[in-house]
Amino acid sequence: MKSFVITIMDMPESVKAAKRCIASMPEFNVQMFKAVTPKDNPEKMMKQKGIDNSWFLGLDQGKFSRMHRCQAAFLSHHTLWEWCANNNEEVQIFEHDAVRVGNLPMHIEHRGTITIGQPSYGEYHVPRHIGVQRLMHKQYFGGAHAYRMKPKAARSIIAHAREYACATDVFLRNEFFPWLEEYYPWPVIVKDTFSTIQNEGGCSAKHGYDKETYKLL
Repeated sequence: MKSFVITIMDMPESVKAAKRCIASMPEFNVQMFKAVTPKDNPEKMMKQKGIDNSWFLGLDQGKFSRMHRCQAAFLSHHTLWEWCANNNEEVQIFEHDAVRVGNLPMHIEHRGTITIGQPSYGEYHVPRHIGVQRLMHKQYFGGAHAYRMKPKAARSIIAHAREYACATDVFLRNEFFPWLEEYYPWPVIVKDTFSTIQNEGGCSAKHGYDKETYKLL
């Protein structure tokens, strides 16, 4: 299994956060993975990959996220899903603000895609059992900051993305993928003081949001 942390390489805040993520789990040899950014023209990239971007336009309308940044974040994850499928190897994917705070087993037996991160925004349900179980904290990932994916699942998710791509965490939902799971107690949390994707409306739902100190970069 390979482990990656999505990092905006030309943003010092992102690099610093990614280094913190890596330091929190040295046994996994987490590698920085160059994030897609608006500079890469995400709309053009999506068109080249045959991905319909209409859900980005229809679901958000700028209420919670800055669209091109949201598209770029999705493509960062999508590129790692492609890596997983093409290399036929399980991947462990982190976003730069993820930090390991609990026991994270080297091996977790799961059906294809499992979140290992505590929800980072909004209300959520606490799982009923210890260990692996169906996704229940929300009907979608409460943040795509920490999860594992197997090649077969990656291929299914990539195929579905052609028509239904949207914000990554909302895309990874039970409605689309009823085999999604989560591991509890959640060993990874988000420690964030800035956002490169959400606007103020989206950030206000984050558990770590402080209007006086939180930055929109």
